[in-house]
Order: sequence, then C-alpha cells, then structure tokens
Amino acid sequence: MKLSYARRSALMKIPGHVATERFVVGLHAVYGCVTVMIAVLASTLLAGETYKPEWKSLARHKQAPEWFRDAKFGIYFHWGPYAVPSFGNEHYPRTMYGHVSGKTPKPKRPIKQGIGFQTYREHEFHIEKYGLPKNFEYHDFFPLFTAKKFNAEEWADIFFLAGAKFAGPVAMHHDGFAMWNSTATPWNSKLLGPKKDIVGEIAYAIRKRGMKFITTFHHAKVGRAAEEDTEKHRWHYLGREKYLERESPKNVGRDDVELQKLYGTLPWTEFLDLWRVLLSEAIDQYQPDIIWFDSWLDRIPARTQKEFLAEYFNAAERWGKDVVVTYKQEDLPSDVGVVDFEKGRLDTVTEYAWLTDDTISAGSWTTTGSWSYTDELDIKPAKELLHTLIDIVSKNGNLLLNISPTPEGVIPDAQRESLLGMGTWLRANGEAIYGTRPFTTYGEGPKRLTSSGHFVEMSGEYTSENIRFTTKGRTIFAIQLGWPGSQKRIAIKSLGRKQLGTRGIKSISVLDSPEEISWSLEEDVLNVTSPLVAPNEMAICYRIETAGL
Repeated sequence: MKLSYARRSALMKIPGHVATERFVVGLHAVYGCVTVMIAVLASTLLAGETYKPEWKSLARHKQAPEWFRDAKFGIYFHWGPYAVPSFGNEHYPRTMYGHVSGKTPKPKRPIKQGIGFQTYREHEFHIEKYGLPKNFEYHDFFPLFTAKKFNAEEWADIFFLAGAKFAGPVAMHHDGFAMWNSTATPWNSKLLGPKKDIVGEIAYAIRKRGMKFITTFHHAKVGRAAEEDTEKHRWHYLGREKYLERESPKNVGRDDVELQKLYGTLPWTEFLDLWRVLLSEAIDQYQPDIIWFDSWLDRIPARTQKEFLAEYFNAAERWGKDVVVTYKQEDLPSDVGVVDFEKGRLDTVTEYAWLTDDTISAGSWTTTGSWSYTDELDIKPAKELLHTLIDIVSKNGNLLLNISPTPEGVIPDAQRESLLGMGTWLRANGEAIYGTRPFTTYGEGPKRLTSSGHFVEMSGEYTSENIRFTTKGRTIFAIQLGWPGSQKRIAIKSLGRKQLGTRGIKSISVLDSPEEISWSLEEDVLNVTSPLVAPNEMAICYRIETAGL
C-alpha cells in the first residue's frame, strides 16, 4: 500500500514529550495491506521464473559472483537515531531502559567476546541526561536526529578514495528505524529526523563512482519470536511492556499499536510480514548488489527466508545483475550465500569466498569500540586496518569495514585519516589485492590469531616477519606486513624451488618502487632483498613473476 506524503502526514502521529509533528497510521488497514502484499509477492513466483522458494532451486544461484571475489574491500556505516546520545554503543535503544534486575549487571563473559558484553551503563547515563526512560523513550530521539551536515557525495568520495569497491548503509538496525523512504513503517528517515531518503541518496552517490551498493539489515532481532513470549525473555522489552498489550481494551484507539512496529512487539506473524515487506521495499527501490544480514536470521522461518531469496534472486536476474546475500553462523545454507564473521576471520585458506565485518574503532564494545558514534571511540590506525585486510584477502575473504559518523552526519577526522591512509596504499599496491586469488598457503611468520571464526583475538601486532600471499594468473604477490629496513634479506620459505616445482621464477620487483632488487632461489627458500627506500612502510609488496601456475 502506498500513501502520499500528505496522506501519511495526516494519518500518522508519533508520541513523545519532545515537541514534534505527530504521525499515526491506522494499523489494521496497514496490516491488511501488508498481508495482501505478501500474497501478491508469493503469487509473482511464476513457473517461468528461474528461482523457486526451494533450497535446491536457490542453490543454483552463484554464491559469490566474480565481481564480489575481485572487490575485496567494502565500507558501511552504523548511523541512525541511536547515534544521538553519542554514548555507550549502538544498542543504546535497548540498554537505555536498564536491566530487568534493576541493577547494572556485570558482563557474563569478556566484553570483547560479544554476546555478553552489555553493562547497561547507558541506563544511568540516560536518566542523568534525558530523564526516566518512561518519560523520554527511544522514539523521542528521532526529532533530534537531524543529520544536518550529511552529504552523500562527500561520503561517497571518502569511500572511493579509501579504496572500497562496495559501500552502503545499515538500512535498519535492531532499533526498527528505516533509513529510507518506507511506506511499510512510519518510523523512517524520510518522514522523521533528517527528512531524507538516506539509503537512496547514498546509493546514487556510491554507484556514480563505480562502486557496488550494499544494504545491511539487522531487523530480525527487532521482533519477538513466538517461543520468546515468556517472562524470561521480556527483559528485552523492559520499560516497553505496554506495547505488548495488543488485546488490552485500554489500547484501543491509541497509538501503541503503531509503536509495536518500532519496538518489535508485534504479534509474531505480523512481524514476519513486516520483516519481509521491508526487504521488498529495499529491493524494489534500490536494487542492492549485496544484502547483508546480521545474526538472528535463523529466527525467521525457513519458508519466509526462501520466499525472500527467490524474490531477490529473480529480481536480480531481471536487472541483469549478479547479487550476493550474506549470513552469519549457520543462519542460511552455505550454498545460497556468503558466510560472514563478525569481528573475526579464518585462520586458513578456503576454497569458498567469505566475509569479515569489523569496525574502525578498537577496544571494549561498551566503551571505545562501539559500532556507532560515541565520544569515546578509539580509532584504529590505517596500518592496523590494512594488515587486517591483507590477512583476510590472503585466505579468500573480503573485508566489510564499519565507520561511525556523528549524529550530525560528519565522518570525523580520525576516521577519515585512517580510511584515506588505506586508500593511499591501495592505489599504489592494489594490483596485489583486487582481483587476486589465494595461494596454496596464506602466508608465513609468527602466528597472530589466537582463534578462528567470530570475535577473534590477536596475540601481538603484525610485523615485517609476517608475509601474506595472493596470486593473479602467473604472478605471486608476497606482501610483507611492515618495513624490515633498508636492503635487508627476506627469506620466504613457502616459495623455494621445491615448493614452486617446475614453475620457476622469471623476475621479482617491488610495487610502487623504481628500484631493482636482488634475489636468489634455493631449494627450500626464496631470498629477496628489501629496497633501499620503502615505498610505504605499512606493507611492502613483492611481485613475483613465475613461468606458470
């Protein structure tokens, strides 16, 4: 159902003590239309379409098209009303209400490990700055999210200069706020806050610069699954229990039912309809090249997952595009999408393509390492980000790097500096990254990863002792993760005569350097001499031309 802006303005109202225009949509009319929309979407899966909502049919879609395998590096951003308080992290919309115990709990596990990381200090901060959550709720932040300095063209320039080949926004986080011109929910950036179609503006700017466009969705966790309808799980809705009371007579004619869309307290079947329609809007309006899903996609029933995938894959075929869907853990079958590791990566070379999503800030998730902007962020230097990218690429992965703009819409200087530092290196050495494929081994040197998968930890930093390999045709690139010093002997044990077999080496040069370097090939080692002057001390790339691969 599409309503004109004027009609929506007349029908919608938003509660809250912050002075703002009030919008309310008649829920039953909307949900009737949502149900009809779902039925219509299902009916469009005609016999003549390539993909059916069946796993066997969907598996025929190429998991990772060549453009994705070539791209290697993308950028996205956590940005929405949750950035307004600039405190804690992107889970502020939940933690501002406090913990069900009424106390500030201790983390159940080390906060770097993810799931048990919340300290709920946001609750105390919120009371001190804004008052009790019942008097200043999350939706009261929306008028404050003006994004008055947002410039899609400027942002896209930064992404391009950083060396990204795909980029885009968090389209909807766990907070239920749509960053596009949505007709399925009134809680969106076109009607509220910025009064802009953020997704649309950034999509246009990104594509104008030749980059692919990604939208990320985290909204599976907005809703409350049927099996979670217990007191044990209601802690997630602390302070918002009133929005659970759909059948209560006191709610008849009130706007609580519309707030259920925002706070995820809809009856489960209605939430699933909304989950699907929001994705359909993004597909129809923006034709994303990548749709990325956060954890908890496994909460969505397989039938609904398959209907979405068939819709997206068939739409992409009509557009003439090869698209990508990503997932975490085991939320989708491995043959229909690209697996993503949050704040982590693998410790070996794989035959399949995979993805890491990580953020530009370091440290504890609850303080300096938030994914959204806070005043406490500790920004990683370009060297650290670059080494992470190189390590990932050497193992057949891609990096999706998150940045954290301010609530006003500014990419802070420290983040710009790190991004542009990466871009400087990639412009000079991109031949060793873009369009490459892994070597038989990812590299050599001291082991730095202490684990593999999600939320990995590092044991020390990468240095010039660490070397990573990539290949392109008959060329092997040996990338040294640091500057060893002028004219130092580098022994590369993975590229000895025995390891290379009959291929042999024709020549060796250093990317972005006019110097000729000396080298010698022995039975069990390749010896190269570092250049007199470092092209860039963050990492040195040796181009090794072989007789064949």
